[in-house]
Amino acid sequence: MKAMMSVEAGGPDTLKLVEAPTPEPGQGEVRIKVKAAGVNFPDTLIIRDLYQFRPPRPFAPGAEVAGLVDAIGPGVSSVKLGDRALAMTLKGGYATDLVVEAKAVVKIPDAMPFDEAAGFMMTYGTSHYALKDRAQLKSGETLFILGAAGGVGAAAIEIGKAMGAKVIAGVSSPEKAAFARELGADDFVIYPKDIDKDGQKILSNQIKAAAANLGTGDGVNVVYDAVGGDYAEPAVRALAWEGRFLVVGFPAGIPKLPLNLTLLKSCQIIGVFWGAFTMRDPKRHAEHVAELLEWYTEGKIRPRVTAHFPLEKAADALKLVESRQVQGKAVLTID
Repeated sequence: MKAMMSVEAGGPDTLKLVEAPTPEPGQGEVRIKVKAAGVNFPDTLIIRDLYQFRPPRPFAPGAEVAGLVDAIGPGVSSVKLGDRALAMTLKGGYATDLVVEAKAVVKIPDAMPFDEAAGFMMTYGTSHYALKDRAQLKSGETLFILGAAGGVGAAAIEIGKAMGAKVIAGVSSPEKAAFARELGADDFVIYPKDIDKDGQKILSNQIKAAAANLGTGDGVNVVYDAVGGDYAEPAVRALAWEGRFLVVGFPAGIPKLPLNLTLLKSCQIIGVFWGAFTMRDPKRHAEHVAELLEWYTEGKIRPRVTAHFPLEKAADALKLVESRQVQGKAVLTID
């Protein structure tokens, strides 16, 4: 097998293409012949030892793949050889072959391309859990998404619309605003790439104005924050009474929020740790996956893969993601 390995802590250029023995599945495991691997922001953190866990080196980053089941270990009956499938893993996705637990494998529809499957689970799983379970988003409510053109943000637009919400996309450029509109956003707000106190006030007022245009007079009901940093506070200030603020990610830095705002608005700040949820409540996670695949089949959601890279160009894909230039999803395609 071949893999892009993290051999030392550092940025994307520290990854090395190496060859290693092809792994064999053990009890309860299957091997996936990888056809595509999703590239996600956490991949840029794990190679720098900045993620929630630090796997021993050398390791390949990559938490989601799609491909063909080509080997099955003892005790596995949920899949068969040749099944088209996606799989979630803590690491190892940037490789031609990957062994995972069978319970992490999900069979995909025949009409679902491998690149879309590889960009499906993490973004849509995160956004579905955030909006359905954590925010309990209701039809007719107004949803504001910070980072709406990125992977999880784009998924949140489609899921918000599928749940009947009015969606305002927060993006950093007119090009990203157009992309968000294509995904179904009802309105958009363009925020500056560097924001100061005056910019925060402007952004908060823009969010409130967009909400008013959509019929929510005192602000937005739910904020989905995939950006963090100094963008979080103006979004909280734009919440309506009893609004919900979802903490999804913070590529712009960990926010510092004046908690008196939660009292004044009787609002909630809600953490979203989808990975832990999938392990703590696998039954409900399976229900979520079934609903997402149903929505995909119905055409309500579809990953927008806008950047493809070969395995050996994984560093370029990671640089694109960490600079927040990618719209939708970036994927490694593996021959």
